[in-house]
Amino acid sequence: MALEIATLADRPDLAPLLDEDFPGAWPPFMLWDPMGAVYYGVAHQLYPEFVFAAVDSDEPERGVAKAYAVPLRWTEAELPDGGWDRVIQRATLNRLSGATPNLVSALEICIRPDRRGTGLSARMLAAMRDTVRKRGYDTLVAPVRPNGKHSQPDVPMTEYAAQVRADGLPVDPWLRVHVRAGGRIERVAPRSMVISGTLDDWRRWTGLPFDADGPVHVPGALVPVHCDLTHGHAVYVEPNVWVRHRL
Repeated sequence: MALEIATLADRPDLAPLLDEDFPGAWPPFMLWDPMGAVYYGVAHQLYPEFVFAAVDSDEPERGVAKAYAVPLRWTEAELPDGGWDRVIQRATLNRLSGATPNLVSALEICIRPDRRGTGLSARMLAAMRDTVRKRGYDTLVAPVRPNGKHSQPDVPMTEYAAQVRADGLPVDPWLRVHVRAGGRIERVAPRSMVISGTLDDWRRWTGLPFDADGPVHVPGALVPVHCDLTHGHAVYVEPNVWVRHRL
């Protein structure tokens, strides 16, 4: 396999490959995060230098991985509780106001199912780090969605993120990729992504009945979804983990 990782700024012809859905990349309900469309609806046009596609010579007509990031201005002492949603909001406001970004935030690295477990996620992260550095930034941050947390939905994210192996690296595979690449875990973003909907919405998104008040364990969710029968809605507040890469 001769792998090429390129940004849309360098290879705009790769844009159609990014429209392909990678099965299992996201639980279906997560596609309804309201801030996602604010970024993904314009990413190819406004941020092509931070949109990545990976292809190999064996099947150039299909993408094997994709990644997205966004530049923004953040001067506060701590990275935000609002995580993923807040980064997209701030980047959008910065662009509208003409503010000069001072760092870049990763938003997604997604690997095609048949290529997972091959080290490709680390290569995509390395390509993102390298591109951000070449663009003149000294910092890449990431509101990381730990990909093993769904198996421990009732464990607080602070406790989960602190779990390490005997070698001192995080137990979580995706946090481990970031730490191995030089990233430093800073803090939890307790409300990184907020998805709300009616009970009918959640039934449609998940196939679950949502017929009792309280926490509902949804496949793929990192924490329980909170169901409120009286008011006819349910809310998912996903915590992520902030990782900072000094470049």
